[in-house]
Amino acid sequence: MTDQHRLLNTSTTRINRRTLLKGAGAAGVASAANFPLVNVARAASNTLKIGWVGCLSGVRAPFAEPDSWVHERIKAYLKDGLKIGGKNYAVEFVIKDNQSDPNRSSVVASELVLREKCDLILIEDGDAAIPVGELADARGIPTLSTMVPWQGWMFPRKSTPDKGFPYSFHFFWGADDVVKNFVGMWQSVETNKKVGTLYIDNPPGTAFSDAKLGLPGGIKQAGFQELSAGLFQIATDDFSNQVSAFKNGGVDIVSGFTYGNHWVTLWNQAAQAGFKTQICTVAAAFLFPSALNALGDRGDGMSTEVWWTPAYPFKSSLTGQTAAELAAEWEKTTGKQWTQPIGYAHALWEAGIAALRNSDPKDKNSLRDAIAGLDIETIVGPVKFKGSPIKNVAVTSLSGGQWRKAKSGKSKYELLIVHNGTAPFIPKQAELALLSKLA
Repeated sequence: MTDQHRLLNTSTTRINRRTLLKGAGAAGVASAANFPLVNVARAASNTLKIGWVGCLSGVRAPFAEPDSWVHERIKAYLKDGLKIGGKNYAVEFVIKDNQSDPNRSSVVASELVLREKCDLILIEDGDAAIPVGELADARGIPTLSTMVPWQGWMFPRKSTPDKGFPYSFHFFWGADDVVKNFVGMWQSVETNKKVGTLYIDNPPGTAFSDAKLGLPGGIKQAGFQELSAGLFQIATDDFSNQVSAFKNGGVDIVSGFTYGNHWVTLWNQAAQAGFKTQICTVAAAFLFPSALNALGDRGDGMSTEVWWTPAYPFKSSLTGQTAAELAAEWEKTTGKQWTQPIGYAHALWEAGIAALRNSDPKDKNSLRDAIAGLDIETIVGPVKFKGSPIKNVAVTSLSGGQWRKAKSGKSKYELLIVHNGTAPFIPKQAELALLSKLA
């Protein structure tokens, strides 16, 4: 390969992953993908090839905003190679953009597994994790993914917590952890306990809407009443029906799973319709400062799950940087406010490199076993596959937060931890405030 750190050029090729995997046979895969048969059990070499795929462009690009920045730091960290068992390996990076497109993810899967024959594949996008994981499992390539609730990673692939997968591993929190934090925040204030919900029709959205493990079950169990507007397509730009349903239902709380652009549209339409509520706690929508800034003064008080903040009391296993130091470096070098995915973008490489170091990295089974045995502390906290009750999954920490107008002029809003019931080691910074109290 002429460029070890190349980025993927735009491609118009489309491959259906069902066709790609039909029969899971070598001939079927080669025929569907138009690739020659390859021998994945390659001869040992002095170079480790690490594939990475994420949504560098497209509708989910805000989730990947820090990725290129993190990649440059990881490349610098590994510039002299990776020493494992007395041997020094050069490290080759194969960075792929799935363009936030499920079809593109299938193309990327074939490129990383069949053409590039990566030793390890790191996945930072839920839609990519499914087709890449399926093909990698069929061909025996260890994969490690993050940034989608583990239910949204496992259940669409028809597996269960006791079964797992041959070579696919995932670390993140679960939709049930979000429910506990959301309900914990709501229980700290007085409302009519009516919750209006809506969800994107995609893997994480369906995980959140799951009747048992998602929001509906948690809402009911906690004594709240759900008024569900159901699933909506990711391209939706009109939420007038949902707003009308919530207004007519007299809900005090709006929740569910949307992206920031969806919420900006919905909240503007809510203002036009005269709909006011006491709490807005929506997964994904309020992860990024940009979404709050787009709301202007009406962003004050939005509440969310918190994956990671500079307040988290953890350090990088690679650099020794604290969460606060990593966030400060981002702000200094980019001029932008820190964003939650920074932590997981960095931790994915921490876990991947730790697994490589604990294995014979050119032996796929040794590397698989090393991932399964991981028990390390990263910039986002513990990543523990060893002994996990959910096979192939390491469940990470989560808390609840609320965006409030910043006291300093550095940023318009700051994210404060208002609930730490599922992770008491994360310091609480404020109490949840009703929107009517902030008006």
